[in-house]
Amino acid sequence: MLIGTLFALAAGLMWGLVFVGPLLLSDYPAVMLSFGRYLAFGLIALPLAWWDRAALRTLTRADWLEALKLAMVGNIVYYLCLSSAIQRAGAPLPTMIIGTLPVVIALVSNRRNAARDGTLPWRRLAPSLGLIALGIGLVNQAEWQALRADPQADLGRYALGAALALAAVVCWTWYPIRNADWLRAHAERSPRTWATAQGIATLPLALLGFAGTWLVFALTDAPWVMPLGPRPGAYVGLMLAIGLLASWLGTLCWNEASQRLPTNIAGQLIVFETLSALAYAFVLRGEWPGLPTACGIALLIAGVWWALRVDPEPAAADAHPN
Repeated sequence: MLIGTLFALAAGLMWGLVFVGPLLLSDYPAVMLSFGRYLAFGLIALPLAWWDRAALRTLTRADWLEALKLAMVGNIVYYLCLSSAIQRAGAPLPTMIIGTLPVVIALVSNRRNAARDGTLPWRRLAPSLGLIALGIGLVNQAEWQALRADPQADLGRYALGAALALAAVVCWTWYPIRNADWLRAHAERSPRTWATAQGIATLPLALLGFAGTWLVFALTDAPWVMPLGPRPGAYVGLMLAIGLLASWLGTLCWNEASQRLPTNIAGQLIVFETLSALAYAFVLRGEWPGLPTACGIALLIAGVWWALRVDPEPAAADAHPN
């Protein structure tokens, strides 16, 4: 449990970086950020695949199809929705919505995976979920008030950003549950190999997406400098950093956590991503969080700690076995 929690913490620290990219490259469209990030991830995975080629050769066609699905939904579509949401609604609103992931995943997996992982009793899980939900609300209270007070706020644009953030939540509720299904069913497999396989599966998707974006920009005479935009150095450097740290290393750490923790516990530990994203945002702003935000962060941590103290109970046996 402790090692799995530390791996989940490391994954959260890495994944928090993905909220920084759209802010540092706010003049880049979301498609450039999503396809650029995963093009970098796929290229980084190539030498790692050569190093791990023996293990990769043992993966079946079904395994590669699963890796492709995970790459499409959990990587490409998720980050396309998230980066679009951040650029339309700013960082606070998408962070608030993405911050509900621990609650959503815990609720889904507590029902879906009861036979495999056991059931976390709702009466004992409720305080943890309540603390996390209250913490998320407090963390975003000040930001939400500032948004409402802005006379230049485009409510339609913010509404679209909120919808895109909700789509990102759907993607990343599906991804960790399906990813954990494969890892728990293949406990003999290396999480490193599975992370690399997802990187390899992501590469052709990112190449097609990047080429398609280039073609659309060319056909529509978009005022955009392809292939690397107006700030190529910053773009390439940030995409490589996020591709290595958030995509490959973050996936590796999450796979290690997923093999050690029940899905309903691991889902709540995605709260580390929210905490990391908030910390990085305040570093960029050069300011300390206010009292409501600090109290919210404390509640988030308390909720995670409470959840880790709850032991899953075996699923009830069928009362009338055949």
